[in-house]
Amino acid sequence: MTYMNETSKWKMLLYLVLIQFIIAFVARSIAPLAILIGEDLSLTAAQIGMFPSALFLGQSIVSIPSGMLVDKLGSRYMMLVIIIMLSSAFFLLSMTKTFPFTLLLIIVAGIAYGASHPTTNRGIVYWFPLKDRGTAMGIKQMGVTVGSACSALILLPIANNFGWKVAVSYAALSLLMIGLILYKLYYEPKDFLEGSKVKNEKHTFRVVITLFKNKILLLITICAMMLSGSQMILNTFIILYAHHELQISLILAGSLLIIAEIGGSAGRIVWGIVSDKIFKGNRIIVLLLISIFVALTSSSISFLTENVSFYLLATIVFLFGFAVSGFNGVWMNATTEIVDKKLAGISTGISITFGSLGVVFLPPIFGKIIDVTNDYTYGWLFVTSLMLITSLLCWYILKQKR
Repeated sequence: MTYMNETSKWKMLLYLVLIQFIIAFVARSIAPLAILIGEDLSLTAAQIGMFPSALFLGQSIVSIPSGMLVDKLGSRYMMLVIIIMLSSAFFLLSMTKTFPFTLLLIIVAGIAYGASHPTTNRGIVYWFPLKDRGTAMGIKQMGVTVGSACSALILLPIANNFGWKVAVSYAALSLLMIGLILYKLYYEPKDFLEGSKVKNEKHTFRVVITLFKNKILLLITICAMMLSGSQMILNTFIILYAHHELQISLILAGSLLIIAEIGGSAGRIVWGIVSDKIFKGNRIIVLLLISIFVALTSSSISFLTENVSFYLLATIVFLFGFAVSGFNGVWMNATTEIVDKKLAGISTGISITFGSLGVVFLPPIFGKIIDVTNDYTYGWLFVTSLMLITSLLCWYILKQKR
């Protein structure tokens, strides 16, 4: 086998997309299944909002350690650990009957899911040159939104007909089978095999602390915190909002999550191309545009009423997803390109660790707003206010970089 990055990179990108897809198909199924899990366990909106919080709490716990490990071991071996851990967590989840144990297993699943980002990002950084990296990262990140959309398309009907535990078992088995095949197919790029691994002495708290002191990385992470939280608010509550507030059938409401994720899939590619070709690698301008876009769509959805046209609702949700679920590739590139290439994994890990806090805290806050006010308008305007803050931070970063 010849390890030629130029000839093999697109094939490896395909494998990275597929592994990101199947991992997201399983881990992100928590969002579409949340309404049925909530009904089965008699949960409040705030408790349902804790599901994505638990998933991303696990992600925040593991992101820095997994970034260190992937910098040392490479992407391939990390994939195997992730596949086994995530599938095991979901097999156990299919047997749970209590809310606390459900949360615990979702945290474990989040640990596996969180490790997938530094793992696949490392692959992109090593396989692709800077001029193509935004596009490649956007394509790779598309696997997340397509996987999430497919979980709603496939698992929600299964759960509706046979129960959510059957759907969870099916997801775990799919990951185990497909994931092991992809593990066998993927290999590391030539320059990684020839000794570009980060030496052990690099993996010290001194390196981590140095990255913590990187002001631009910190500000990008705060922006990502609010964007990530808003993304998970949309994914977690759009079905509940449409079904309970707008009185749309469960299956039709579930299709809105699919539409949002299709929008996100398109957004990850389009925003990546825009950042590469139009703004010549300036990721912060694109994050600013995305934040403004999300503010506009979240404020628009806040004023919809029960008699709204489904086509209008679907259009707004598509645009909402296009922006709020489309930012991840730009974010990942922004975090890897401000540090040395050999520290791409740990830089991503640090940013994901603290960026995930938005997903840990913001969906439950959104759910609490709904529980207290009994009105989704205030919840969506809460998202709008977050995006105004993010826009100001992006503007500040641009001024600092000039």
